[in-house]
Amino acid sequence: MENADVFLGLHDFLERMRRPTASDFVKSIKSFIVSFSNNAPDPERDSASVQEFFTKMEGSFRAHPLWSGSSEEELESAGEGLEKYVMTKLFSRVFASFADDVKRDEELSEKMALIQQFIRPENLDIKPNFQNETSWLLAQKELLKINMHKAPRDKLVCLLSCCKVISNLLLNASIASNENPPGADEFLPVLIYVIIKANPPQLHSNLLYIQRYRGQSRLTGEAAYFFTNILSAESFISNIDANALSMEETEFGKNMESARALLSGLSSDVQALSNKSNLDEGVVRYSEPVETSSQASNAGVGPAVRPKFTVAKPRTEASHAKDQSTVMEVPSLSDLENKGAAILLNDHTGGRQAFRDYPYLFAQAGDLTFNDVEELLSQYKQLVFKYVSLSKGLNLTTASASLSNSEMHSQPHHESLKEFEDVRDVTSNDESAGEPHRIIDGSDGTSLLGEENDETRI
Repeated sequence: MENADVFLGLHDFLERMRRPTASDFVKSIKSFIVSFSNNAPDPERDSASVQEFFTKMEGSFRAHPLWSGSSEEELESAGEGLEKYVMTKLFSRVFASFADDVKRDEELSEKMALIQQFIRPENLDIKPNFQNETSWLLAQKELLKINMHKAPRDKLVCLLSCCKVISNLLLNASIASNENPPGADEFLPVLIYVIIKANPPQLHSNLLYIQRYRGQSRLTGEAAYFFTNILSAESFISNIDANALSMEETEFGKNMESARALLSGLSSDVQALSNKSNLDEGVVRYSEPVETSSQASNAGVGPAVRPKFTVAKPRTEASHAKDQSTVMEVPSLSDLENKGAAILLNDHTGGRQAFRDYPYLFAQAGDLTFNDVEELLSQYKQLVFKYVSLSKGLNLTTASASLSNSEMHSQPHHESLKEFEDVRDVTSNDESAGEPHRIIDGSDGTSLLGEENDETRI
């Protein structure tokens, strides 16, 4: 199904749920979400319960007057809308909610962080004509979007987009070299390499989430083929050793130790920067020369008192005036930026966790829709306000001090985005490539969509 069709189908589903005749559906959906949330987590039971509910509801759609005369595509879109709504509501309850899954995520991420330091395409027997860094980076970018979404389908789309980039690369390369069309033997090694280099956070939990809660009737065909390959890639990476990388055992062990030392060294550098920052921020304070009474009476005659270093003490408002003569070395914006950059370098996920709240960072101009403009403007205003406030707090001059008071004191996402509020948590963070997920809904709060909470609003 085309992305635009899914978008329109979801919008149509939400609109139908606002009608009075949909009250039975609204009650059933609300009741299921509440009862499911109150049960103790159990992966097998939870998956079966959700799949059974989707099957039952989609059967009811077909027999209901709301979808009388609808085509198969419209009914399919209604099922997609239901899945997106329900799983967005249940996301925090079911995603990475088991200790074993979280541990597996950490182990897999740590292993990829080590291997990506020394792995080369040749280690996976990737032919030279299939090696294309530009395409690989694009595939990694699509893969890294996966944690921006909550709905199983949207996460799956990120995986499929990654796979299609790789598939197109291999097909074009084989055509250029007059070779037979590439198969799984050519595709899987490139996919493994891309995943290791991307090291997407919580990969294991994302794959389990799609397996458990994506409608089984929809995980077929091309989607099933690519998803199976990704599962195989995860298994390969989890069990990777010297033989898997066409490498001598001693060389593999040496490379792993070197990678650990490198990452450990980055950690030590960050700790040293942190200690230096603490020193700069007040552990040591420089005191100005203080005149003694005899010096004052002799009008400067006599030896000057030498500057001295004193241990900083907590300052109070009452003592502020007395401390005016004390000059405290404050880290500049540049120092703070360098410190933050060092911390991001040490992050095994490449800092992607820190950028999770900024989905547009990974977007291209073609990914944006008209409805994204207002949110981008709001984020820009918030960013400028934080930057200027930080600069003022450090007593530094900002490069751009021409912002008007109206801009600095605006209230983003208040009145101007009121139309988003009813379905904000269903449609948030959905900027997958080429897919305009954002829905405008102007309901008055009396339907299923009217009881959306504020937990995912900005």
